[in-house]
Amino acid sequence: YVAAVYEHESILSPNPTALVDRRAALALMARNLDIYEQQVAVAAGQGAQIIVFPEDGIHGFNFTRTSIYPYLDLFLPGHSVEWNPCREPRLFNDTEVLQRLSCMALKNKIFLVANLGTKQPCEHVDPHCPSDGRYQFNTNVVFDDDGALVATYRKHNLYFEDAFDTPPEADYVLFDTPFAGKFGVFTCFDILFFEPAVNLVRQYNVKQVVYPTAWMNQLPLLSAVEFQQAFATAFNINILAANIHHPALGMTGSGIYTPVKSFIYHNMQSSGGKLIVAEIPVITPDYKTSLESSKILGENLYHSYSMFKSASMDDQVCYKEGQEVPCRVAQSEESSAPFYAEMMYDNFTFVPVQEDKGELKVCANTLCCYLRYQRAASTHELYALGAFDGLHTVHGTYYVQACALVKCGSPHFSSCGQEVTAAAALMDFQLWANVSTPYVFPLLLTSGVTLDFADHMGWKNNHYFISKNGTSSGLLTAALYGRWYEKD
Repeated sequence: YVAAVYEHESILSPNPTALVDRRAALALMARNLDIYEQQVAVAAGQGAQIIVFPEDGIHGFNFTRTSIYPYLDLFLPGHSVEWNPCREPRLFNDTEVLQRLSCMALKNKIFLVANLGTKQPCEHVDPHCPSDGRYQFNTNVVFDDDGALVATYRKHNLYFEDAFDTPPEADYVLFDTPFAGKFGVFTCFDILFFEPAVNLVRQYNVKQVVYPTAWMNQLPLLSAVEFQQAFATAFNINILAANIHHPALGMTGSGIYTPVKSFIYHNMQSSGGKLIVAEIPVITPDYKTSLESSKILGENLYHSYSMFKSASMDDQVCYKEGQEVPCRVAQSEESSAPFYAEMMYDNFTFVPVQEDKGELKVCANTLCCYLRYQRAASTHELYALGAFDGLHTVHGTYYVQACALVKCGSPHFSSCGQEVTAAAALMDFQLWANVSTPYVFPLLLTSGVTLDFADHMGWKNNHYFISKNGTSSGLLTAALYGRWYEKD
């Protein structure tokens, strides 16, 4: 099928905390919707059957609970209300934005996914009802190619969004298409949590996901395109991800991802929006994910892990040629002394990668990371292998087990973990770790914030591994990002 995502440079309110009336709010949103309208027509002209727009693209961000109110449309649950806003515009009040989006879908005969703010009155007998008597939700809506509202999703994991409420329970939202079967829906920060994103994909066997986001890039492990691809790869699904474009705020990075190919846009230099249109294969529900094929391993992980831990961990693990099975290396090849540096606001334990080839090991808590590497040619860049096993507590609280080979910011150890966007070293590597969670996201980022795909990845002997012979350009990050959801 042919999919489109639009990275939108939204026209923002010059003063989002100021109180305005509905008319002024609609006038600002109309300017963004005018751009949406043009892009829908262009995408449809290129054969797109579905288009996804970013989070906060219509109204912007940094509102207070009160100042966003005039920007909110009425919340309507997509699965229980049969309504075509373009054909029946007078059915509900305060639905001007929904009507315009519906008409774009109808006019261009395209499925359309967009994000807007919605309001829902509630009674004080509802224990969750806010004191002002209404819910305010960060909402994704989906219209079919006839303009009917077919799905509504309320964001569950809010990221410093004082204007919005968390819904009383997580939404699991699916919608059906004639061209690719069912799609799942979630938003931005949701991608880092079990509910509802991972549970939706696992429980409902979802193979295509639409993903509006307003993501601030954080290198080296959480740039938008890097994690979007890792999620698609880990679950063997297609993801249609639309990010907002505000480079001054670190926001860019959209793409259409399949498990084996990505069509991406990451641009921190220029302004303006970007439409991506790509033809991708439908993934059928019987297509096994790398997580599913390792499900048995995952379930046996805790048991075998404790047995493995009791075995001697002093000697290093390596790979014999042609074998993807850990073997033992002589003690003499132990890695250099570890050092500590902050990466992603977490205190990583690092060992320097100083030779042109070698084998290294670094541990943190119960996590041990192993690297076998060879540089194609000598560069004077410092790389380091880092491990973190603990609760991440800045800009969100969640438990991470991460093994990361990263390019450092300078020749000084203290620069390891800094945000770096250029690298020259081409590297062959095998990276593996005794992660305690079955949920591992393989990250592979190259110079200029471009993506590469691993040659092999998966479980072997209770270790998750990723291997690559020759990155396409200089290596920025190769990492195993494990999320231990139970310990959040």
